[in-house]
Amino acid sequence: MCALAHGVWITGTVRPAGPYRPGMSYLRTPAESPLFDKLAESLGYVPNYAGPFALAPDAFTAWQGLTAAVKAGMDERRYELVTVAAARRLRSRYCAVVHAAILRDKFYDEETLRKIVADPHSAGLDPGDLAAVQFADKIAADPTVTTEADVQALRDAGLSERDIFQVVLAVTIRRFFAGVQDAVGVSPDPVYDSLAGTVPS
Repeated sequence: MCALAHGVWITGTVRPAGPYRPGMSYLRTPAESPLFDKLAESLGYVPNYAGPFALAPDAFTAWQGLTAAVKAGMDERRYELVTVAAARRLRSRYCAVVHAAILRDKFYDEETLRKIVADPHSAGLDPGDLAAVQFADKIAADPTVTTEADVQALRDAGLSERDIFQVVLAVTIRRFFAGVQDAVGVSPDPVYDSLAGTVPS
């Protein structure tokens, strides 16, 4: 069984119960959970978000299924771009650094990633990706601000009706996950410390 300790999994060691420790959660979360073992096997460590979800592992499994379905319906690069934009607008540092790391590792060099985070217009994104990022930034905090003109701008940039809906799905599922982490005080895992300068708070 794995125990959780600041984003690192420790086999055979039980995290002691006690008060909140920065980065973990405001909640008193389980010291052990099958969820920790599952995540340690796939990631090599237990992320801080696992602690709160150990209280409701079925919800985490459902979240994984929904995320997989949304990602399967769109280009992975665009999914990550939209997710970073939404996370930044939602002020979710955890989600922003996790998905910025994916963009850095799979799609962009460090300089381009900095531009994407600071000013997407200067990053050389294709028109469809830039339009999707702008749309995500606009609606993440308040989807009710969406207008028909916003949707038409996405069409004009080359997105199909399905493409547009996938962007909406990516943004709105991020509202859920980012909201959960922020509401219970979870901070980014130490493995993302290298992105501190690229994705400012």
